[in-house]
Amino acid sequence: MKDASLSGADETNGRQSRYSSMLKSDLKALAISAIREHRRLLAADQAVYDEWAHASDDPSISGSVLQALQNEYISRQKKSENQQEELSEILDALGYVPDVLLENNE
Repeated sequence: MKDASLSGADETNGRQSRYSSMLKSDLKALAISAIREHRRLLAADQAVYDEWAHASDDPSISGSVLQALQNEYISRQKKSENQQEELSEILDALGYVPDVLLENNE
């Protein structure tokens, strides 16, 4: 039986990964970039969530503002989910998770 991960096939649906033909050095650079982007998205999502939570506790904030914050948070969550799926595909092709320092420590 052929190992799907070694052949470059996506194990979830049996199709060829778009990253399987890339050089490992290029994949590593792409993975590091995607990890950093994912961290930025998570931080921005958290900031919107915190603002929404704070606004929810403030009776002077209108329902339309709360709805807008909720919609923004949900939209950001969908974007983060899509980016996470792409990151996962990159890491699957690379075969490991590279060490990535926090940006303020670099």
